Amino acid sequence: MASIPSINQFSCNTLQKSSDTSKFTVKNSVSPVNRVDLSVLSIKKCVRLRRNFTVRAVVSDDEWGPDNEPVGPGVAVVDEEPTEIEVLKKQLVDSFYGTCRGLSATSETRAEIVELITKLEAKNPTPAPTEALTLLNGKWILAYTSFVGLFPLLSRGGALPLVKLEEISQTIDSGNFTVQNSVLFSGPLATTSITTNAKFEVRSPKRVQIKFQEGIIGTPQLTDSIEFPENVEFMGRNIDLTPFKGLLTSVQDTASSVAKTISSQPPFKFSVSSTKADSWLLTTYLDEEVRISRGDGGSIFVLIKEGSPLLTP
Repeated sequence: MASIPSINQFSCNTLQKSSDTSKFTVKNSVSPVNRVDLSVLSIKKCVRLRRNFTVRAVVSDDEWGPDNEPVGPGVAVVDEEPTEIEVLKKQLVDSFYGTCRGLSATSETRAEIVELITKLEAKNPTPAPTEALTLLNGKWILAYTSFVGLFPLLSRGGALPLVKLEEISQTIDSGNFTVQNSVLFSGPLATTSITTNAKFEVRSPKRVQIKFQEGIIGTPQLTDSIEFPENVEFMGRNIDLTPFKGLLTSVQDTASSVAKTISSQPPFKFSVSSTKADSWLLTTYLDEEVRISRGDGGSIFVLIKEGSPLLTP
């Protein structure tokens, strides 16, 4: 394979031959000159002949080329640089680390987050989000908020160490103009969710009015099988549970029966207070994977689309 350092080994006419996508292609625009030997006539002299030709490096999609040969030194592979928006989004998501969705963020961290959000909003690729409803569709995971109304919920993990707040999400169906907010909890024996259903109306290119209709406490999904260890460590001593195997098996059978009974019950629905039924939301940034919204009182919500690589730790 011809590379740039070895180009002086070929004639100007020879350079025109190149059907291999991993070699240089030369296009003559003047009548050909027979066999100008570059070993005698340098490239500089060849240029002086005012020969008009173009050199184009074509890189094959197959890094080994069509003949299963390694790509030569004359072909450079250039990684695409991330855009400014991509860099800002990555910096923003990184700044959420250790903040518990905003609950434990320090004043310095909040200031940094607000600065990054402001920079992203200035580069919003979707200036009229309500006119691009297909982008709003789908499930969005809450990554950060400054809304103090959610802080008591976010702090439950510390108050109840056995209960974990797994996820806060918002699912939008623009076809039916519905919004569903959901909170997923998990415990050692069960998982459950609390959701609120709402309708929304478009009020401006960026603003929607939301009216909540009902709340639902999902039926706890208990594990139908509990695995007990053969031994446990207590106060520095290793306790063998083998003698209690019969009793533990009985507990397991009881738990399985309870799981089946509870899981068969319908979810519990409740009405939303009229004083908290209406709200509005202003979408200030929107693309395929990040949404930034501002709500009542200037609260900020940063949500990431389910499936986005930005959700990967």
